[in-house]
Amino acid sequence: METTAATPSDSLHLPRNLGAFVALTFIVATLIAGYQATLRPVTLVIDGQEWRTRTHQDTVGALLMDVGLTLRPEDRVFPYDLDTPLESVLDVRVERAHPVYISADGHTALFHTHATTVEEALREARVSLEPHDEVEVEGEFAPAGRSVGHSRRVSVAVAPEPVHITVHRAVPFTLHEDGCTTTFHTTAPTVGEALRRVGLTLYMADGVEPGLGERMSAGLHIHVDRSVPVVVKVDGRTLRTRTHRERVDEVLADLNVVLTGQDYTVPPLGEFLQDDIAIRIVRVSERFLVRQDPIPFEVAWQPDPDLEIDNQRLLQEGARGILEQRIRVHYEDGHEVSRTVESQYVAVPPTTKIMGYGTKIVVRTLDTPSGPIEYWRVISMHATSYSAATAGTSPSSPWYGRTRTGMQMRKGIVAVDPRTIPLLSHVYVPGYGVGIAGDTGGAIWGRRIDLGYDDDNLVLWYRWVDVYLLTPVPPAGQINYILGP
Repeated sequence: METTAATPSDSLHLPRNLGAFVALTFIVATLIAGYQATLRPVTLVIDGQEWRTRTHQDTVGALLMDVGLTLRPEDRVFPYDLDTPLESVLDVRVERAHPVYISADGHTALFHTHATTVEEALREARVSLEPHDEVEVEGEFAPAGRSVGHSRRVSVAVAPEPVHITVHRAVPFTLHEDGCTTTFHTTAPTVGEALRRVGLTLYMADGVEPGLGERMSAGLHIHVDRSVPVVVKVDGRTLRTRTHRERVDEVLADLNVVLTGQDYTVPPLGEFLQDDIAIRIVRVSERFLVRQDPIPFEVAWQPDPDLEIDNQRLLQEGARGILEQRIRVHYEDGHEVSRTVESQYVAVPPTTKIMGYGTKIVVRTLDTPSGPIEYWRVISMHATSYSAATAGTSPSSPWYGRTRTGMQMRKGIVAVDPRTIPLLSHVYVPGYGVGIAGDTGGAIWGRRIDLGYDDDNLVLWYRWVDVYLLTPVPPAGQINYILGP
């Protein structure tokens, strides 16, 4: 095992180096303490922002240079004299001028000012405003908020943000609209913007001269040609538009509305437009119909010598014909308006119904209380009765008691319709007896018979009876073979 012994010279060398270091440290600390002890405290206020610092500088100017603050001629320093000793002031205040760019009348200039409003800045720059001019401002004049800092080095690198002021000069222009002329002032760059700013509502069809995109200039005359509102109703749709056209047909041409055939418009195509006009297009169409209507057949009577009188039989059946019509149907907007018969003809003629009536006379005998009688016809008739006093003739009249044939009124004379029973014919009525058709009456027609009496033997009748027409048979020309009901 080896051991090494320390020599006296080594043990003395380490303490000597340590002492030198300690001594050096003490000297530096003493110098620093002395330097700090000689620093002068000072308060520096820059643009309202307060800094508390310490400095060895003797004057205000030296202090500002020491903190790196470069002054412009427009900046303000309090105290004003930069050679003022710091020992005589409590604080140093610096108000830097605000950079302002002012653009007006085609020029832009940079100003440094202490103005706090736009008006002050423009006044300092000798820029005047007219009543209708507009000012556009970017940025603000207000200084930063006040704060306090503790540092020997003051941060002055951040310069005030510049304010940009743009003056837009208003120019006069004249607006011509609907026969009225008005003068306005505007700062708008274009015609369209100027009209918008004065509150003028334009429609796509309105005409503007000069165009909306043209630049504004002083004294410009702007003409607005207003379009007319139009409502067009066509094919179930309602079109709302505006136009400069003058007539109905011109509006429809612009809208590509085509009329065909008999189509028409309300108002007519050549009509001039009025305010808030409504145009209706009426679509006209036609079609033809073929209609068949029945034609009633006629009934003809034909004498039948083989058939006894007062009997009838069918000789030929009747048939209805067909009338065919060609009809023009007129429609407007799908609704039928009228019908017109264009032509017609008998497609199938009707067939006449032929009835045969008997003309054969058969004389028969009838037993009566007065004895047998010969008759050639029996007619069912409604019987009434009358006398001279009930005939309706005044007793003072020379015709009182006289019949149509001039006979004196009595029992045995009957009133008949000559179209049913020829006058002066003899008849037999059961319960009355034989009478002669010697009178007529206003109420006696067809199958009516009025039985005559004397005034003192009048018997009232009112019933249906069989009336027998007695021989001789009258000539064929006096016989009514077809009696009514």
